[in-house]
Amino acid sequence: MKTLTATLGLLALTSMPAFAQMNHGMDHSNMPMSSEQMEGAVHAKAVVNSIGDGTANVSHDPIPEIGWPAMTMDLPLLENAEMMGEISAGDEVTIMLVKGSDGMYAIGAMMPN
Repeated sequence: MKTLTATLGLLALTSMPAFAQMNHGMDHSNMPMSSEQMEGAVHAKAVVNSIGDGTANVSHDPIPEIGWPAMTMDLPLLENAEMMGEISAGDEVTIMLVKGSDGMYAIGAMMPN
């Protein structure tokens, strides 16, 4: 019985990051990204400070999947980044970060919360 309890506990702990990554409310069905990009995408809650040509300055929550603490930073917007609704400075959003072939992350989608 102890082995079963320990196994179930370990399974629950290792499944939480994957579940958290999938349970974000974003519909990815129409996004023009490869399956590899979609599998490696991470999501975070953020506040948009500004959006410019090809970049967005955001203050995001910690992103444990990639080891990032909460911070404010400029992030590139992918050329085909999906903006789900009207988004402007001051908005609380969920961002989807996609890792490029260069190892750097960029915003692949942004959705108002």
